[in-house]
Amino acid sequence: MPQLVCSGAVLQCTFGLATAQLVVLPVSQVYSSNQPAATILDYAAMTSVLPFGMCNSPSNPQVVAAKGPVPCLPMTTSPWTPGSPTVRIGNQAALNTVCTLGCTWGGVITVFHAGQQTVNLP
Repeated sequence: MPQLVCSGAVLQCTFGLATAQLVVLPVSQVYSSNQPAATILDYAAMTSVLPFGMCNSPSNPQVVAAKGPVPCLPMTTSPWTPGSPTVRIGNQAALNTVCTLGCTWGGVITVFHAGQQTVNLP
């Protein structure tokens, strides 16, 4: 069963050369393991989704120009999908470990570790 994702979760990108952490601001005041719980709207690049070290996407014009990896600047422009079908946080679908997030440069971002290990979601 998928787990609830919270601040401090470890993320991976198919074109990133390192993992990154998810940052969730405590706006909803819903917590898991003393960390703010995430929703599908926690997708803002450089605010919620931090860089993945270096980017190696052949769709990224900077990678093409440099002929190799460049520092990652996530380009996330739409919410995580699909979100929990039954659990809502502040009127938004909760983020669980089966959700994915797209990057403009073609990368697919997934949750490697939820940031907590006690709360499972459908």
